[in-house]
Amino acid sequence: MYVIIDWHILMNGNPKTDMSAAIRFFKHFVKKYRGKKNVLWEICNEPNGCEWANDIKPYAKKLIKVIRKIDKKNIIIVGTPTWSQDVDTAADDRLEKKLSKNVCYTLHFYAATHQDNIRNKVKYAVSKGLPILCTEFSICDASGNGALDKGSGKVWMKLLKKNCIGFISWNISNKAESSSLIKPDCMKTGKLKKKDLTESGKWVIKQWK
Repeated sequence: MYVIIDWHILMNGNPKTDMSAAIRFFKHFVKKYRGKKNVLWEICNEPNGCEWANDIKPYAKKLIKVIRKIDKKNIIIVGTPTWSQDVDTAADDRLEKKLSKNVCYTLHFYAATHQDNIRNKVKYAVSKGLPILCTEFSICDASGNGALDKGSGKVWMKLLKKNCIGFISWNISNKAESSSLIKPDCMKTGKLKKKDLTESGKWVIKQWK
C-alpha cells in the first residue's frame, strides 16, 4: 500500500503563506520515513486564489530542495492552480529539469462539476508530456456532496486509464455525504463487505477491476 503524506491547505490557499511551517512539517516526516519506498510527498493540497508563476512554483522549488536533501528518490507531488485543476498552466511552465526527477503534478476533479472544461486541460497537459497524478476525485459535485454523475465519471476513468494517470478516491469515511465510500451507519474498521459501501463506494471499487 502506498501512503501520501500531504500538507493539506485549503482556506489559506496560497502555499507561501505558511511555507515555514510546511518546511518544518516535511523535515520532520521525511526524516521519520526516509527509506520507505511506498511513501509519497504531496507538498501542497489544492492551491487556490494564487498564481502558479509567482506563488506555487517558487514554493514547490523550495520544498523540493528541502525534501531532496533528505530523500533523493521518493515521488514528490506538486499542486496546481485553482484547487489543483489547472494542470495546463503547469504544463506551460514546468519546474526546471534538475528539480523534476520523480516529481509529478496534481489533478483533482469531481465528476458532477468538472467535465470537459477540466478534461481538456488534462489532455493538453498530457500532450505536453506533464506527469500527472490524480490525488483526489469523486463522482459527486465539488462540495463532496450532491447527486452522483456516473456518466461523467466513466468518461474521466477512460481518460485517466488511457493516459496511465493514477487515481485516488476521496474518501474512505462514513461521513454522511456523497463522496464517502462507506455508509454512515457502518462502524467497522476492517473486513468491509459490499453491503457496507455507499453508491460511490461500489462505483469506485469497480474501477480497479
